[in-house]
Order: sequence, then C-alpha cells, then structure tokens
Amino acid sequence: MTKSVINLAPQDAFHFLQKNPQAVLIDVRSEMEFLFVGHPKEALTIPWRDDPDWEINPDFLCRVRRATSLNRPVLLICRSGHRSLEAGQYLQANGFSAVYNVAHGFEGDLNDQHRRSSLNGWRFDGLPWEQI
Repeated sequence: MTKSVINLAPQDAFHFLQKNPQAVLIDVRSEMEFLFVGHPKEALTIPWRDDPDWEINPDFLCRVRRATSLNRPVLLICRSGHRSLEAGQYLQANGFSAVYNVAHGFEGDLNDQHRRSSLNGWRFDGLPWEQI
C-alpha cells in the first residue's frame, strides 16, 4: 500500500523544518511566482509546472534528486497547496519515502473577494519569507 503525502499546516511545516535540519523545502511554483510574489526563506525553487505551456517540468525529478536524497524529508509548497500535493504524489511514485505538502501553500486559499493571503498560508501566518 502506498503511503500518502502528509499535509502540514504552514506553522507545523515551519516547526518541522526547525526540528529536522536535514529536511529540504522545495517551492514548486514557477520561477516568476517564486521571484516576484515571494517565497519562504531557505526554500529551493524547482518548478513542477512552468511557463510557457504549464506542462510538467521534465527535469523535475532529476532536480529534486540532485537537491536531496530518497531518504531525506522533502516538504513541498506552492501557491495554495494543490500543485505541491500533485508533485508530492509524483515523488512518492518515484521512490521518495518522506514527502510532506504545506497545506494552503504560500498564499493560501481565496477569500470571498477572490484574494489570497487573507485567510491562511505561509505568508498569512507570518512565517519567514522574502521577495526579490
């Protein structure tokens, strides 16, 4: 039976990273999102889907393997937690054993006015982030 990707709330993900220095946080959003919207401090950027066609990045698995190992915990984050969950399932199907998804992602869910960063997410929770 395949183990499912574990969802962690942003605060829990941050604490997990503090307690597990061998863990790797990978931001799977596009490079433009990573640079201009902001990203968690210490996160690596390895896009799962990227411009211009939003197809799955053919180098994703190879780049993740170079950045980590099959046995190190991998935490994935995207805008809202959906792309990162999909990428996590892909990593598990390819041999990664400890895969975590940051629920609500960096920007969080949409509110009633269709805006993010007002209900939940890494940035909403005031966790360390930076913008270039």
